[in-house]
Amino acid sequence: MQMNTPPRSTIRLTRRGRAALIATGAVVAATAVAVPLLSVEGGGGAAERPTSLVIPEGWRSGQVYEAVDKALALPAGSTKKSLVKAKLMLPDDAEGNPEGYLFPATYPLREKSTPESLLTGMVETANKKFNGGQVTAGAQRNAMNVYQAVTIASIIQAEAASEEDMGRVSRVVFNRLERGMPLQMDSTINYALNRSTLDTTVGDTKIDSPYNSYRRMGLPPTPIANPGEAAMRAAVNPTSGDWLYFVTVKPGDTRFTANYQEHLRNVAEFNQNRKKPSPTAEASTPPPSPALR
Repeated sequence: MQMNTPPRSTIRLTRRGRAALIATGAVVAATAVAVPLLSVEGGGGAAERPTSLVIPEGWRSGQVYEAVDKALALPAGSTKKSLVKAKLMLPDDAEGNPEGYLFPATYPLREKSTPESLLTGMVETANKKFNGGQVTAGAQRNAMNVYQAVTIASIIQAEAASEEDMGRVSRVVFNRLERGMPLQMDSTINYALNRSTLDTTVGDTKIDSPYNSYRRMGLPPTPIANPGEAAMRAAVNPTSGDWLYFVTVKPGDTRFTANYQEHLRNVAEFNQNRKKPSPTAEASTPPPSPALR
């Protein structure tokens, strides 16, 4: 594990096509299945039209597409197919992929609502929340652009066990980037494999994907979820600390440390609490993820 700290210029996070820390490779599209959260007026039956659609923090784009399809009673896949027609106002770095910019909020469903109108509303909301003010200033202060801040926020959203932990998870990300260490976040592998799990095997950490943050240096090529405001604040204002590892040993008990041996002890306690050995806690290479939770 590389521990030397390179010059700041070598870790500057730049556009995907030019990034020195982000390895190239085929992008793995990740979607997940979830039931949309719909609000319905009145107390009647299932035939009533829903009046709003709730997008929770941390949903992936695939979950959002499926929710919109169900909300508008459209055939599966309709919303995803509408992306080209929607002409979403995304940053150049996104290269047309709205992951990270489908902002979590409650959106009204009107008689004339379409996939394009709903997706446009989500992206417009994200742009209002992300561009300008403290987010832009915080991103610049940390030598990155807003899209990279959204990418970090998406990892924080997936990894942090609570809002209180978000700033510390953010600091782990920055500390690892600054030391030239791989992020080793299980959430990025889950994104590549289109799943959500606490179990990451040694085999999983060897998959060939630009989202495999065990093998690839730097940030993943895109956000891995759609973060909320708290995760975004944490991404541009990481808590001060020297932490390189963390694990949620049990609900409400997330432990951050800069000491690898201490982290191994915490992981062992995590495994004991789950009464199931974790393959990433083995003494073999690679070491446990910094973000088992």
